[in-house]
Amino acid sequence: MSDRAALILGLVVTGAVAADLALDLGGTVFLTRQGLALVEWLVFWR
Repeated sequence: MSDRAALILGLVVTGAVAADLALDLGGTVFLTRQGLALVEWLVFWR
């Protein structure tokens, strides 16, 4: 991945998280919970 693509992706993710927190949509909470569940599932299969 080039530096430019990584910067753009980082800005998009940061903007999405900021918008979610500003509008109180709860998307980051959902994604965090799902990510933790995925990590626990992966640890089980290790």
